[in-house]
Amino acid sequence: MTLSSPKISTSQMLLCGAAIVTLSMGIRHGFGLWLQPITQSQNWSRETFAFAIAIQNLVWGFTGIFAGMLADRFGAFKVIVAGSLLYALGLVGMATATTPLLFAMTAGVLIGMAQAGTTYAVIYGVIGRNIPPHKRSWAMGVAAAAGSFGQFLMVPTEGFLINTWGWQAALLVLGAASLMMIPLAWGLHEPGLTASFVTRREQSVLHALKEAFKYPSFQLLMAGYFVCGFQVVFIGVHMPSYLRDKGLSPQVAGYALALIGLFNVFGTYAAGVLGQRMQKKNILAFIYLARAVAISVFLWLPLTPLSVYIFSSVMGLLWLSTVPPTNAAVAQIFGVAHLSMLSGFVFFSHQIGSFMGVWLGGYLYDHTGSYDLVWYIAIGLGVLAALLNLPIKEASIVRDPALQGT
Repeated sequence: MTLSSPKISTSQMLLCGAAIVTLSMGIRHGFGLWLQPITQSQNWSRETFAFAIAIQNLVWGFTGIFAGMLADRFGAFKVIVAGSLLYALGLVGMATATTPLLFAMTAGVLIGMAQAGTTYAVIYGVIGRNIPPHKRSWAMGVAAAAGSFGQFLMVPTEGFLINTWGWQAALLVLGAASLMMIPLAWGLHEPGLTASFVTRREQSVLHALKEAFKYPSFQLLMAGYFVCGFQVVFIGVHMPSYLRDKGLSPQVAGYALALIGLFNVFGTYAAGVLGQRMQKKNILAFIYLARAVAISVFLWLPLTPLSVYIFSSVMGLLWLSTVPPTNAAVAQIFGVAHLSMLSGFVFFSHQIGSFMGVWLGGYLYDHTGSYDLVWYIAIGLGVLAALLNLPIKEASIVRDPALQGT
């Protein structure tokens, strides 16, 4: 399939896409700040909170597949609007839930569905359809950097809201803020998508899926992304409580998450730029290995605010920097006709890892009184992911013309 002429200007697409990701990912990155206020107020265990966030990540990943299919078929605009409404509803429900089941349904199911429609798979589909290949990795890096800036901007804001107005009012404010994604979604409206772009696909959805899942490099990308999800969601949700358990102030945790967001702006943008010049598999292998080293050093050194800030800055450079090379590799191998859908499947693997990381953190803490074992698992998985990415083949797949459209 040949790339259609752009229907959205590059500046409009990146500004609106970046702003949507900033809000969606920024809100999501601060959920760890609510762990102790909610569990203490509701007299719930940490596993109860962690299980709801684990469900959120799993639902996000699973529904992201279908959000990607809908965005590929009908465009991102309608999907983002629906996601924004679900986000607001989920945050309000999260603030008013009085039982673990209601909390899991709102913080878990509703917000998970909302994130599926307002984050990378959908935004990257628009980018893939409207940005030529020689700029695609760079553009994806810009969008990923926006998500990181959202963390830097939103996490301190969320901490301020919690400390000033309480955790319930803070969630209501965020619910209102999430509705701002609706007008921004209009900037990603693709007028001619269903009329022209879709009819020129070379493959059916079924053939695209069969082709991808039979391709070893796709399987390796999914395996690596599983590890990414395990590491970043465990750290993002449980590190604030880990630091407070060790006697550090809540402000240290807030600054730590903000530093991760700030430095990830540079890390994700750099990964996107390097993806235009280097093999993406090598970038990914380096990121996963560097994470394992950073966690090992963090656990080995005495825990102080300075060591936390250094670790957060290093992890920030590596945090979402996997996103541009992973999605750009999918686009390079398979093309862009089904990019949102295929990115959704890769991301589903990421979210299974997220589920395991956040839930296992709460489960092992409640049963052992420590996060140490989960930290060690994160180190081992980082080394494994580095090794898995090295055999990936990034060249465009060679298709049998007789199989197209089957």
